[in-house]
Amino acid sequence: MLTALFSCERDNYQPPSVTLSGRLVYKGVPIPLEYNQVPYQLYQYGFGKVGPISQSFTQDGAFSSLLFAGDYKFTIINATVPFKWPQTVAGKPDSLTINLSSDKTMDIEVTPYYMVRDAKISAASNKVNSTFKIEKTLLDASGKNFSRAVLFINKTQFVSTNDNIASVSINASEITDLNNVNLSVNIPSIVPTQNYVFARVGVQIAGINSWVFSPIQKLTF
Repeated sequence: MLTALFSCERDNYQPPSVTLSGRLVYKGVPIPLEYNQVPYQLYQYGFGKVGPISQSFTQDGAFSSLLFAGDYKFTIINATVPFKWPQTVAGKPDSLTINLSSDKTMDIEVTPYYMVRDAKISAASNKVNSTFKIEKTLLDASGKNFSRAVLFINKTQFVSTNDNIASVSINASEITDLNNVNLSVNIPSIVPTQNYVFARVGVQIAGINSWVFSPIQKLTF
């Protein structure tokens, strides 16, 4: 009888119903990333030693998790991310404490190694052309170089190193002016035929194989 009552009580637990969402930003500007490549973790206090809830930022730098109400620890432990995450005195990844009693939206401010600025991307005569700036934003000793910039295009709105139908790159050593970088790529045949593509520029951070991007743009040709 006790077992039956316990099972019934467990079955009556309410599912997660509180949403934590937001964006990864630099000075209030979202940081576009590579899809499913930058993970974050959430730990809930008060439930003993439990594993983290692991998810990833979207390619526009957003995140969203459906959770139980309570106190959480938010952290990023992956060292191969394209921004600087705060460290403790002991040199371990620091965390944010979040009290979640109802739906919450919040921005998480970090400093990326670079930002792609003022990306102007257009399509004409079956070619995509881009002009953009590369801004080094982490200027202290923890800053890193970048290895190359790449213009990616794809037939869907997922655009990255793994999701593209064409790309063209330029090595960092070949760029003479970070405020005026130009890349162009031909649009290949698309089956089934469509008169649009999605495009964005990515900058690969040297030494960690990680990227920051410009926002995705839909181009009609």
